[in-house]
Amino acid sequence: MASVIKVVALSGSLRKGSYNTGLIRSGPLKNAIDWASRPPNVWADKAGAIVSAGGGHGGAKSHYHLRQIGVFLDLHFINKPEFFINAFQPPPKFNSDGDLIDEDAKNRLKEILLSLKAFTLRLQAKN
Repeated sequence: MASVIKVVALSGSLRKGSYNTGLIRSGPLKNAIDWASRPPNVWADKAGAIVSAGGGHGGAKSHYHLRQIGVFLDLHFINKPEFFINAFQPPPKFNSDGDLIDEDAKNRLKEILLSLKAFTLRLQAKN
């Protein structure tokens, strides 16, 4: 589970600066995806979850784009639950340090991580 949290933290830090529904406007994110896909492809046969916080749609279009990229990388994303959060709509979702403070969002994030863990175990059993 620790590696999942690291990936979530890494993705969050790489995603900063993207806007207007764009995903690959972030050079560091694109470079990380490309670099890790080179032989040996570290994404292959791995489970993943997409979590986003943004404006109006909370990053929903980025989810779709990442899913498309995942097909090429042989990276298997969980289908449910999905996690989009409109970070700018009241009540506040994050404190001034960037920590998630919204209890509903925290509970939804826990569901994502439990689903990811279960999906990961299913994939490992098949290999």
